[in-house]
Amino acid sequence: SGDGRYHRRAVAELPPEPTGDLVHHRTYDVRAYREADDTLRIRGIVQDEKPAGMYIEDDPEPLSIHQMVVDLVIAYPSLEIIDAQVVMEITPHHGCTSIEPAYGQLVGISIARGFTRKVRELFGGPRGCTHVGALLQAMAPVAIQSMWSMVTVNEVPVELSAADVAEKRRQAMLFNTNTCHVWDEHGEIVARVNNGQEIEPPLWAVERLEKLGRTPEEWHSRA
Repeated sequence: SGDGRYHRRAVAELPPEPTGDLVHHRTYDVRAYREADDTLRIRGIVQDEKPAGMYIEDDPEPLSIHQMVVDLVIAYPSLEIIDAQVVMEITPHHGCTSIEPAYGQLVGISIARGFTRKVRELFGGPRGCTHVGALLQAMAPVAIQSMWSMVTVNEVPVELSAADVAEKRRQAMLFNTNTCHVWDEHGEIVARVNNGQEIEPPLWAVERLEKLGRTPEEWHSRA
């Protein structure tokens, strides 16, 4: 904006494709769905693929060697897992799928802080599947990101006092506190929220609002 309160990052292009021969392609796809006011479903898929012809001569298509799907149903806002299902759709061995029921042990665990440690404790090494373990670790941050979305979609428009707005921001901030250096409990952003002050809108929100011919102040009006 013109007053200089908001800074914008340069929009960078992705780096060019490396020139070497592709030997492996892993993808993670993690999505969150609001099933009710108090329930989220996080679905994750991990897939490993080898280039065409690498393992089987004259094979014209890429070859999928792993595909695992994890569904976690999570209570909101406690973030407790209330249902967990693992389905191994593509595996190298018949015995791989025998570990699927073990992931029922996730029920009752919080997907918030300490989740990665708990996954390693329960399913590390021979106690689980390394690919499902990696996928679970990719899913946990998506659950945290979804907390802000749940606040937004569950919100009933009402007129709030300045004190109520400040408290609403403080409660929402709890999901992010100490998750990274920007959200350090002793840092500037947390201090501003605790003092009832506004924080700058996310850069992606500023850029989109400006593209739409609107101002960053609109972001604050939704708080």
